[in-house]
Amino acid sequence: MKIAQVGEEILRRPARQVELAEFGQGSLTSFVDELLGTMLEANGIGIAAPQVFDPRAIMIIASRPNPRYPDAPDMSPLVMVNPLIKHSSDNKVWEWEGCLSVPGLRGRIERPDAVDVAYLDIEGKTQNIKLEGFVARIFLHEFDHLIGKTWLDHIADTENIMANDVWVAKFT
Repeated sequence: MKIAQVGEEILRRPARQVELAEFGQGSLTSFVDELLGTMLEANGIGIAAPQVFDPRAIMIIASRPNPRYPDAPDMSPLVMVNPLIKHSSDNKVWEWEGCLSVPGLRGRIERPDAVDVAYLDIEGKTQNIKLEGFVARIFLHEFDHLIGKTWLDHIADTENIMANDVWVAKFT
């Protein structure tokens, strides 16, 4: 699947909710499988449907160590449909982020350290989860894609933007 790049209109549009009638259809499962494959091929740790030109509110978070995030915790891929933030912690943390849709750059972003989330799984069943630390950051980053934002929208100071090659040289 082609990954949308910053400047493409799909990344600025809020995603549409997945209808209950769409669950249980092979097309949804096939799409999610292809989305996961695209993320893994690009060495991503998360991806949202709008990043592959699909307007639905679907994301996958899949923290694992890889060349882009060597210290990431390891978790199984988690498919989240129509996610909703129920609560976010008051404790905020600044960290560097990259994005498959913003190639070559990293941004230092402040985000809540934990979030409580409700979502539908691939079968359409409601799930609730508390995400913390790096995994919460991945979720919030992907959630931004579902509301028409990228990490660039959180930048207040250009000193918090760095070329990826410079970031790698400084921090890895």
